[in-house]
Amino acid sequence: MAKKTPPKPVAKAAAKPPAKPAAEEQSTNLYEGSVPVARLKDKDIYRHVLSALVDNEAGVLARVTGLFSGRGYNIESLTVSEVDRDRQLSRINLVTSGTRQVVEQIKAQLKRLVPIHIVRDLTDDGPSVARELALVKVAAVGDKRVEALRIGDIFRTNVVDSTIGSFVFEVVGNTEKVDAFIDLMKPLGLVEVSRTGVAAIARGAAGIE
Repeated sequence: MAKKTPPKPVAKAAAKPPAKPAAEEQSTNLYEGSVPVARLKDKDIYRHVLSALVDNEAGVLARVTGLFSGRGYNIESLTVSEVDRDRQLSRINLVTSGTRQVVEQIKAQLKRLVPIHIVRDLTDDGPSVARELALVKVAAVGDKRVEALRIGDIFRTNVVDSTIGSFVFEVVGNTEKVDAFIDLMKPLGLVEVSRTGVAAIARGAAGIE
């Protein structure tokens, strides 16, 4: 009987190396720059605190506000003051809201203004500290007067003016704290409010430049 020829061993296909994850698609839009597309597609509204270092000269603030108004962007609060007298530099802190794409456009357009040296997004760039000061006038007598003073003490406010029928509270803190204090004063005789807007600065040893 003829011997059967054993079948030839089938060569195993070489295992394919695991596919490398595709790099996240980046936007090449002039305004957004190199920003993940998935981020730009996010349509939720976010509140951002932006800081800009600008030349301390006439017309700078008008250019900044004109950029916002001309493109329909909203400024929720705005503060500006000289921060370097020798170099004649001022710092603008502004709060705005919008989608991720809108905020990226705002930052890119601000950076293109000639008097602006640098723009930082303190909301996205890392941890920061933000404070706001408000003067809150309350007209109250009797039990409401006592309650207003009690709440003012809880919020660690200062009474900077007092008459027989009114108080002016000075409250300092983040925007949420100021908003909460104002809301509590409404049923107790809130008359008027004057707010500074947000002043913000990044945490850590590095400066804005």
